[in-house]
Amino acid sequence: MGDMTNSDFYSKNQRNESSHGGEFGCTMEELRSLMELRGTEAVVKIKETYGDTDAICRRLKTSPVEGLPGTAPDLEKRKQIFGQNFIPPKKPKTFLQLVWEALQDVTLIILEIAAIISLGLSFYHPPGENNEGCATAQGGAEDEGEAEAGWIEGAAILLSVICVVLVTAFNDWSKEKQFRGLQSRIEQEQKFTVVRAGQVVQIPVAEIVVGDIAQVKYGDLLPADGLFIQGNDLKIDESSLTGESDQVRKSVDKDPMLLSGTHVMEGSGRMVVTAVGVNSQTGIIFTLLGAGGEEEEKKDKKAKQQDGAAAMEMQPLKSAEGGDADDKKKANMHKKEKSVLQGKLTKLAVQIGKAGLVMSAITVIILVLYFTVDTFVVNKKPWLPECTPVYVQYFVKFFIIGVTVLVVAVPEGLPLAVTISLAYSVKKMMKDNNLVRHLDACETMGNATAICSDKTGTLTTNRMTVVQAYVGDVHYKEIPEPSSINAKTMELLVNAIAINSAYTTKILPPEKEGALPRQVGNKTECGLLGFVLDLKQDYEPVRTQMPEEKLYKVYTFNSVRKSMSTVIKLPDESFRMYSKGASEIVLKKCCKILNGAGEPRVFRPRDRDEMVKKVIEPMACDGLRTICVAYRDFPSSPEPDWDNENDILNDLTCICVVGIEDPVRPEVPEAIRKCQRAGITVRMVTGDNINTARAIAIKCGIIHPGEDFLCLEGKEFNRRIRNEKGEIEQERIDKIWPKLRVLARSSPTDKHTLVKGIIDSTHTEQRQVVAVTGDGTNDGPALKKADVGFAMGIAGTDVAKEASDIILTDDNFSSIVKAVMWGRNVYDSISKFLQFQLTVNVVAVIVAFTGACITQDSPLKAVQMLWVNLIMDTFASLALATEPPTETLLLRKPYGRNKPLISRTMMKNILGHAVYQLTLIFTLLFVGEKMFQIDSGRNAPLHSPPSEHYTIIFNTFVMMQLFNEINARKIHGERNVFDGIFRNPIFCTIVLGTFAIQIVIVQFGGKPFSCSPLQLDQWMWCIFIGLGELVWGQVIATIPTSRLKFLKEAGGLTQKEEIPEEELNEDVEEIDHAERELRRGQILWFRGLNRIQTQIEVVNTFKSGASFQGALRRQSSVTSQSQDVANLSSPSRVSLSNALSSPTSLPPAAAGHPRREGVP
Repeated sequence: MGDMTNSDFYSKNQRNESSHGGEFGCTMEELRSLMELRGTEAVVKIKETYGDTDAICRRLKTSPVEGLPGTAPDLEKRKQIFGQNFIPPKKPKTFLQLVWEALQDVTLIILEIAAIISLGLSFYHPPGENNEGCATAQGGAEDEGEAEAGWIEGAAILLSVICVVLVTAFNDWSKEKQFRGLQSRIEQEQKFTVVRAGQVVQIPVAEIVVGDIAQVKYGDLLPADGLFIQGNDLKIDESSLTGESDQVRKSVDKDPMLLSGTHVMEGSGRMVVTAVGVNSQTGIIFTLLGAGGEEEEKKDKKAKQQDGAAAMEMQPLKSAEGGDADDKKKANMHKKEKSVLQGKLTKLAVQIGKAGLVMSAITVIILVLYFTVDTFVVNKKPWLPECTPVYVQYFVKFFIIGVTVLVVAVPEGLPLAVTISLAYSVKKMMKDNNLVRHLDACETMGNATAICSDKTGTLTTNRMTVVQAYVGDVHYKEIPEPSSINAKTMELLVNAIAINSAYTTKILPPEKEGALPRQVGNKTECGLLGFVLDLKQDYEPVRTQMPEEKLYKVYTFNSVRKSMSTVIKLPDESFRMYSKGASEIVLKKCCKILNGAGEPRVFRPRDRDEMVKKVIEPMACDGLRTICVAYRDFPSSPEPDWDNENDILNDLTCICVVGIEDPVRPEVPEAIRKCQRAGITVRMVTGDNINTARAIAIKCGIIHPGEDFLCLEGKEFNRRIRNEKGEIEQERIDKIWPKLRVLARSSPTDKHTLVKGIIDSTHTEQRQVVAVTGDGTNDGPALKKADVGFAMGIAGTDVAKEASDIILTDDNFSSIVKAVMWGRNVYDSISKFLQFQLTVNVVAVIVAFTGACITQDSPLKAVQMLWVNLIMDTFASLALATEPPTETLLLRKPYGRNKPLISRTMMKNILGHAVYQLTLIFTLLFVGEKMFQIDSGRNAPLHSPPSEHYTIIFNTFVMMQLFNEINARKIHGERNVFDGIFRNPIFCTIVLGTFAIQIVIVQFGGKPFSCSPLQLDQWMWCIFIGLGELVWGQVIATIPTSRLKFLKEAGGLTQKEEIPEEELNEDVEEIDHAERELRRGQILWFRGLNRIQTQIEVVNTFKSGASFQGALRRQSSVTSQSQDVANLSSPSRVSLSNALSSPTSLPPAAAGHPRREGVP
């Protein structure tokens, strides 16, 4: 089923519908066309065609009260005729497509070409081969053995390319699979309330069928199209379909159309489902997108962007495929900036690539020059036509050596390390109750500097219980005895609580013996219902007597009213309204209060002030939420004007005020302490009273008595940040946010303003990275604006989950700390990998380069280089990227956006180890034969098998890398590199595995690997030199980094590279992580172009003697470019090779050019 394209699915439904249409009173087509109408047109159409909504229910064989019978055959039949409520997914990319995409990598293409040329030449024997007149430079002409084994080199290169491609493709494939799995998990968890056979049940969204009676309430995201049957005060945000931001009020007689993918912003009600899946309004748009999918890929990016916008709006229906592509687009829509890590990595890769290109170009040039000068100038050989093929073969050999240098220089394990690290983290974060929706959020979290948290449900348990009450002029510090409360008051109280709350809110018996009763629905209302039960009363009979259909008018709770009221008709035709809400708001509207005898007495403003002082403030200071319950009677005639809220919600009589406790989760104070130690400021943003908020903030440890901090209410906050005209000013926000810790009585816009203000602030030298937690519909904007949005998995509304990046499946604040830990771990893993990788690169490049220039033949052969590349890249990325996080990660401050990936400590390690390795390798290369009493491998006679000498060099090199891999586990200059090594079995396996394979290669590798077997004592020496790495590591750790002023950092993001939001127009397509992986090829091509532009600059940089690792920044101004061209006219090769071999000392040439800005 899943693989059917939308159009097949659609036509299949069409056929079904035409054949079965007769069984129900209306066909799918009719219902679809009905749902396309809006407002009054729809009402007219319903009247003309069907009569009314009840008639439609009858035709669909369903009951507005009882719902569908829910029998399996009936549901099956409905699915067959009207379709299922899911949208068939786009086909995932096949493995072969992913392989093809991985092949687009530029470095791989260069390698493939080199390999194919090498292969072709090995099978081609030029006629002039035996001509004595042709030159035979040292180490040049192929001997018999080499000629036979000539193809091996090309084949080996191809083989390693295949390895890299398969690993990359497999990674992408498994990531895609995981993502789909994750998505379907999210979907199965998405449930909706429907009425079946008179029972209210929650079913997965995909199970909803046409004819179901669905209950909709505040915060829901409608899963299908339907007609409004009954309800109160229902307001819908249809902006996702219409683009109009105004909320649309729904009523049976004016606008009964409820559309899938829209949000319920207020009220509650019931609807009969009329269209599901591809036939719903959202589904139709999805079908259009899906059908255009193939062409859409070919269209330019601009079009894609707009589709993305549509897709993003449509996302709520959650196609079965989980809107993989749409999710990414969605990420782009609001994650404007590249993630920190990506920016730094791209920059670093370009820097390394440039350096490598220069090195390889120089290698080739030197080899070619040496050869031509030696052959045609020194030996004065003429260029004979029959010798041309031989010379070509030489040049190809030189080209291959050059490419090998380049291949070793480019860290192609980097994308792999990032992918593995992120994928591994995401998988493990699932266990820590973090469901990651956007991959890069996981890494951004490691840089978070501020968390704006909700109070209810995140910091607290969200199990509300009434612990204090003020009834009949008495303030009870615990639940009063039922006998102590007047009967009249008691009856009013029970009715007010039972009727004036959503009927979906209930208290159910506990699931397990001894557990607490289950609270279903709105938690505050659960607390009040619990209070009724504690008073030994029951709310069920009251609700049975006054069912939901009979409620006359309901003013539902919203963030403006902050109260909820329900009007009922009494038997004598008069009206009574029950109200409940935040005590300071409701008490202002009370003019009477019930006394001990249950009689109303006058309640003057000064009584109210006294009550606030004596009752409400003490409750709030204990961290309780205070709720006031009140009522008002209206005469039957004249009937009041119910739409004039201000008059209706006035002159109330207060029944009681209760203090509801929401205990702080036991693990929260510890989690917040960890955050603060890790340099993350936690702020609480809540809709609650300021005293309650402050009390809870002290319990949590967000504020400590005696510190300098601010606790503001929403009103005060707005007054301080706005100027006379009422506009928000950034500098005013900058005065407030650094000290602000609690924002109470805040509206959703306040939360958004605060988050935006902190993110846009330039008050600190680092840009703040803000995480936000939220559960309500009203948190949507803030979650979207934040760098990382956390939504609550249990209490969260669909809207909040949509806007978030990570879903906390256990609604627990301490899971956020885990997310921080994982985020930092990803960053560190990649730094570890880089530290290791770059040491290998520096050494291998210099060895290959100097070897080629001095002995005409690299001591490390191409195949050996590729093996080193494979173990060093692929395996090391696996080993170092899967280090589990430790608590110590939380002991340091966040890195921030401008801190380079490669710190000075790491640079010290890289260069220090490079010095050790190079010294030993060159010692072995030039005096190794004397030390081991073996034949020299240098300038070996032509027909010689692989020499022990060069094998020892290769083997020592690999041993040093293996032991250095252990050193690379620590990047902050720690001494104990073995710390926690056994907690990472993958690491141990890989190190031992690599060692085993190395033994096999050396002992049995023979010709293909240019190895000759070694004796035990030679092996011992190799391993001993390798072990020296660990000792040397300790020596390096002893040198204080602060002394080494000349070290440069690399891979940082400078301030000016962060593009302000305004400049990023909608058509600039930012690439988020997953997409980047898929489109690495394209990006590399662009990088290639960039490299060419920067070559000029690079030569200059090297000329002015910047060290090898110097960051090569592109200069923006044209003037500097022209200056470059001017400087190019006097190249000095001597200074170049000096600059490369001694990164520290500046060659004299540098004195000639004062250092220009932009070249570090």
